[in-house]
Amino acid sequence: MITKNIIIDNFKTLLYAFVIAIIIRSLFIQPFYIPSSSMEPTLLVGDRLFVTKYSYGYSKHSFPFSPSILNNRIMFAEPERGEVVVFKTPADNRTDYIKRLIGLPGDKIQFINSNLYVDNVEILKSRTSKNDTIYCGDRTIDVFTFEEKLPNGKSYTSVYSKDFPYQNSDIFTVPKDHYFFLGDNRDCSKDSRFLSSVGYVHKDNLVGKAQFIFFSSDKSVGTFFAFWKWHKSMRFKRFFKKIV
Repeated sequence: MITKNIIIDNFKTLLYAFVIAIIIRSLFIQPFYIPSSSMEPTLLVGDRLFVTKYSYGYSKHSFPFSPSILNNRIMFAEPERGEVVVFKTPADNRTDYIKRLIGLPGDKIQFINSNLYVDNVEILKSRTSKNDTIYCGDRTIDVFTFEEKLPNGKSYTSVYSKDFPYQNSDIFTVPKDHYFFLGDNRDCSKDSRFLSSVGYVHKDNLVGKAQFIFFSSDKSVGTFFAFWKWHKSMRFKRFFKKIV
């Protein structure tokens, strides 16, 4: 009888812990892992970060497996231009992407001669480096590094391949209740420019706002368990770094 009671108590403890974890993950904060280089240099492959779920209110995508318990977004708060946002891709409403918010509903976005325009106004960018190398998948590319400044004063770092392969685009007119996202690694990012795979993102697909990196490691050097390589694999300077 004592053994049975112990088993029941342990099961209850695990169940309570599971429920509490789901509540925290759904309503407050959720960890995410960066698997691609589309947001370099802001986010590197191997970064682990916290995303606040309450920043833009809640939709079905706030919960694990996106159950159909909310038809619309509730407690909605408009995201600000320039924020780094996690969202579900419109193509399957399942895959998590993380990009920078560039276009708000009603905005007109266009690239002209590799320069970004919002509502026919060129986004100012100043080159901070011309000799950087950055990842694009498994390969490295030579890039120019810029500081871009959006109309609301938000500044961030972006990189462009030195041959500027993405020169010109059609005008992207952001529909009502939708948003337009770009990767900071401009020539190595599948984002809202690609309408068939990402395109415009509905507000219900927003998952949360990226806040800070809590852990970062370079798997190409060694895994977490290879402690003798920590001095090379762990990016200690990125621990608890705020995402801007």
